[in-house]
Amino acid sequence: MHHRSTVHEVLIAVFQVRSFAAGQAPELAVLLWQRALDPQKGSWSLPGGVLSDDEDLPTSARRQLAEKVDVRTVAHLEQLSVFSDPERVPGDRRIASNFLGLVPIVSDPRLPPDTAWHPVARLPETSFDHGTVVRHARNRLVAKLSYTNIGFALAPVEFAMSTLREIYTAALGYNVDATNLQRVLGRRKVIEPTGRTSPSGRTGGRPPALFRFAESSIRVTDEFAALRPPT
Repeated sequence: MHHRSTVHEVLIAVFQVRSFAAGQAPELAVLLWQRALDPQKGSWSLPGGVLSDDEDLPTSARRQLAEKVDVRTVAHLEQLSVFSDPERVPGDRRIASNFLGLVPIVSDPRLPPDTAWHPVARLPETSFDHGTVVRHARNRLVAKLSYTNIGFALAPVEFAMSTLREIYTAALGYNVDATNLQRVLGRRKVIEPTGRTSPSGRTGGRPPALFRFAESSIRVTDEFAALRPPT
């Protein structure tokens, strides 16, 4: 019987809604760093690394983000799943605990030269099974946007509904109606009006009302809810 050492690692899929070019609609992006050494030199990896003997999984995830990609603050971080295929990486067997991290649209963390945001819809060549991990994390995010208030971790503190519509559209991958979104999230007491308005744009018009999320920690709002694409 063949025996190998087993290593427990942590991988973090950090998502943010970002604009990649002026005039283009925002997209859901994931943070990746480029491998400088073999195996799979030049491919793009999720931030992460080996779990230390003296730390739990969330502590390790935050440490890996700080050390690998210099991201020290995320609005939301949670463990999602475990990837344990014996052949997922060469060499010692690696069991990976996958985390979901979210960064608000207004945040712009300073990144190392080997690190960049990439559109989830157009991933580059990824290392090992990291592309699968990204897609799994994105699917979990989409589901959680339906039945929790997790959108707070992608949004600014205060926002017009047009901004929140862009965030949900980018994260869900289909167009969202702002009026319907406001009605659904308001009915679930996820968002609330601030009583303030945003300055009018260059074309004038009525200043848009500003909203905020009622809470900045995750909670289930409707366990049977599902946001669906328009028919």
